[in-house]
Amino acid sequence: MKPLDRRQWLKTAGLTGAFSLLGGVKAIADTAPSSEIPAATVQNGRIRLSSNENPFGPSPKVREAIVNTFDLACRYTYGHEKKLKAMIAEREGLTPDHIVITGGSREGLNVTGLTYGLHNREIIAPDPTYQGLLRYANEFGAYIHRVPLTEELGHDLTGMEQRITSKTGLMFICNPNNPTGTLIPFDQLKDFVESVSKRTVVFLDEAYYDYIEADDYPSGSVFVKAGHNVIVSRTFSKVYGMAGIRIGYLMTRPDIAARLSKRLMANTNMLALYAAETAYQEKDFYKYSLQKNKESKEIIYAGLEDLNLAYHKSHTNFVFFKTGREIQGLIEEMLKHNIQIGRPFPPLTDWCRISTGTIEHTKQFVAAIKKVMA
Repeated sequence: MKPLDRRQWLKTAGLTGAFSLLGGVKAIADTAPSSEIPAATVQNGRIRLSSNENPFGPSPKVREAIVNTFDLACRYTYGHEKKLKAMIAEREGLTPDHIVITGGSREGLNVTGLTYGLHNREIIAPDPTYQGLLRYANEFGAYIHRVPLTEELGHDLTGMEQRITSKTGLMFICNPNNPTGTLIPFDQLKDFVESVSKRTVVFLDEAYYDYIEADDYPSGSVFVKAGHNVIVSRTFSKVYGMAGIRIGYLMTRPDIAARLSKRLMANTNMLALYAAETAYQEKDFYKYSLQKNKESKEIIYAGLEDLNLAYHKSHTNFVFFKTGREIQGLIEEMLKHNIQIGRPFPPLTDWCRISTGTIEHTKQFVAAIKKVMA
């Protein structure tokens, strides 16, 4: 047998490990929505439906891209972000200097919260919403104005705009919102952004943008393209199934992008860059993820309707429903059935956020919640 050199051996070993995860060569080649893609398994005996992860990712093609990038893992990423920036810019109708690549969208949230919350400035946000930016800014002295959601669990845009003062550094909008899954009608969002961005910076967290089921819902990048005082955040963690790889991006005016880029603390890595490039171009897995997510939500909806529990149709990969009981107790009860559900979201502590999972795991959740609620 001809001996393998070190580089070839590493590639072979890496691909062998990948194949074992993916179910062999056929799984790498076959990513059509009609085929089953291997999904994440149960960890520590529990089905994790608590963190809004895509259990089907990364896709087989992305996993192969990561293995094929091992030879570059010894190199710094200097200059290697250009291709991904160009790809994003072309799709969004922007230029590469509008794009900031970050180590997960959380890093984009952190650097924005730090930049616009320093020196005791104020940030306005709905309540409840995703807390990453808000908590980080608060650690550095920012004051957070939390505006309760409406009875329909939507953003109170009027109430939020009324909170603006001379000290307001940022307006935070999570759309679709986490944990409620609700979406702001675009005409309302447009009027709000165009008005408020004249007075302060508007941050649009679009982590779940890909899951929006409203027809032809524009990206927040249209506001960036128009030159408004807006920052839009996106991630590869959700629909692309790359939460553990840590790569995301911001879209904003070039002057704001340059300012934020200088303050980044955690850049991404070479493997993540090439993984993101592959994922961004891949259509089959993208469609597959959306289809499986939709199927999973329909199973959850049907189960909640059987229990007569109120919920809102979701534009995300999770469902928020009213349990009528304190969430902490429900968390403990569900763990007895090896189902891990979402954490508390004060003040809505009698509501539950459940992430979509594989079809099998989603059905197990429905069976368990029926037993617990009974």
